[in-house]
Amino acid sequence: VQLQASGGGSAQAGGSLRLSCVASGGTFRQYTIGWFRQAPGKEREFVAAIRWSGGSTYYADSVKGRFTISRDNDKNTVYLQMNTLKPEDTTVYYCAAGRPILSAIARGEMYAYWGQGTLVTVSS
Repeated sequence: VQLQASGGGSAQAGGSLRLSCVASGGTFRQYTIGWFRQAPGKEREFVAAIRWSGGSTYYADSVKGRFTISRDNDKNTVYLQMNTLKPEDTTVYYCAAGRPILSAIARGEMYAYWGQGTLVTVSS
């Protein structure tokens, strides 16, 4: 499975950005796609995930109600729509593919495949 993340950039607080993660490599539709973020010197943080088959979604409390994860089967793409952005959302975002059980869906080590990061900068 190969993942290509894009869509990062700069936004004002309260603004919006949409990240994209294009998946390829045969069996990716059997996977869960997750978005994580990691600032320098900090631990990796789970943001959101979607089961490609079935479309169930999961969110970190810090982004619930502001971010929306979705998928487009025709484009083999998972999106992370980020609204009401806050300066603390500033960091590098990564998409990842794995097969975590529900209780482990927020654990990065359960995801075997990672895309490159895309930087999001939110100014106040």
